[in-house]
Amino acid sequence: MKAKSQSVADLEGMEGVARAALRGIPDELRRHVHDIVIRIAEFPEEDLIDEMGLASPYDLLGLYQGISLDQKSVSDPVPDVDMIFLYRQPIQAYAQQTGEKLTQVIRHVLIHEIGHHFGFSDDDMSRIEQQD
Repeated sequence: MKAKSQSVADLEGMEGVARAALRGIPDELRRHVHDIVIRIAEFPEEDLIDEMGLASPYDLLGLYQGISLDQKSVSDPVPDVDMIFLYRQPIQAYAQQTGEKLTQVIRHVLIHEIGHHFGFSDDDMSRIEQQD
């Protein structure tokens, strides 16, 4: 029997959970992310869903928006702020379906999206996620 997953009633509640989860990610990532903005939205925007060819807005839990560090150059014009979007409804639905704690799902999504910022492979992100 799966454990009942916690949920948050609004975007502000999810932001609080995300901030706590960010404090719990491995130091290897956390020490470098002071300039990344985290935004919470109910769902991805329709044009993003179409652009990514998603069958459902529930198919995307988070998104890194910006230029990864491995792609940045000092000669680039000043870019927009790097952001991680967390999508509240899909994250909560995923947590309920899997029985994972909401904080663990958010932690996983943050690590994955921050990993994109650094240009890490999926194997790198899996290794980092296993760290305490």
